[in-house]
Amino acid sequence: MKWNMLERQTRLSIIAAAILVCGLASAAIVYLTAADESDNLMIYEFEQSKAYRHDLELYGGKLNVLTSEFMHWFGGLWHGRSLAFTLAFIAVFISSLVFFAARLLQSDHDSDHAGPRAP
Repeated sequence: MKWNMLERQTRLSIIAAAILVCGLASAAIVYLTAADESDNLMIYEFEQSKAYRHDLELYGGKLNVLTSEFMHWFGGLWHGRSLAFTLAFIAVFISSLVFFAARLLQSDHDSDHAGPRAP
């Protein structure tokens, strides 16, 4: 099987499947080898204390508190087992886009070869 001989839709489907398999395999490896999150327990408890939240609100208002919570959530996506779920989601999303592009190429290809419509 030569790569040049395959249709564009078939090539995109193979690429999408490869993205999905590699992404899910990477996510599984990260999930199985992820370290325990207990190291950050003291920092998490400090950031969730009433005094810390009060100081954040005092200096920057409620928007500062919301921004701090968002930064903590977003930063947590890139560590430990959360990273595995993030990788899996990204792999599924990108492979879905490539599969969708392949299907669009098929529908464009089918409409190009269809005969003229009858009135």
